[in-house]
Amino acid sequence: MFERFTKDARAVVMGAVEHAEGAGVGSVSAEHLLLALMDQEAGRASFVLAALGLAERGDAVREALGEARRRAGLSQADAEALAGLGIDVSEIVARVEEVYGVGAMSGDRKSGRGWSGRRSFGRDAKEILEKALRIAVARRDRHIGDEHILLALTVRPGVPGEVLADHGVTYESVVRVLYGGGGEVKAG
Repeated sequence: MFERFTKDARAVVMGAVEHAEGAGVGSVSAEHLLLALMDQEAGRASFVLAALGLAERGDAVREALGEARRRAGLSQADAEALAGLGIDVSEIVARVEEVYGVGAMSGDRKSGRGWSGRRSFGRDAKEILEKALRIAVARRDRHIGDEHILLALTVRPGVPGEVLADHGVTYESVVRVLYGGGGEVKAG
């Protein structure tokens, strides 16, 4: 599958690996793919993110991802659903962090030994890459570009998709910027 990736899509995958390494975690997640997409300065996805105003709100996106990480990866929708059952996720996080320190529930606390070897891709990241392939095939594209990774992130349930939607980046808005109303490629 990776032979069909464009140079920009490969850069996103490599950037996601770097984000996972920087966080000291053993596997690449969908969040790392989103962070790597936001780091890109060229490519179709960066054009879309800039057109939708996400480039200026990058810090807010990173903060929202960090807050979700503090909630052990629960999306805001998950936290609200639990609140409907009388479970206050914020209170649980506060109590755990009071005892074990800030970020204790994030799952990316670094241990004393470093991670050696190659990073594996978590289930969510694999699903994003598979969905990117399906989107490219459905659009009859002969390559998998960074724009397909962005589209896949917008349709998969979870924190990255929720954060993107909260900042106005939805599947429909991405398609509108990329292809306009008629299906022709607009972004270069």
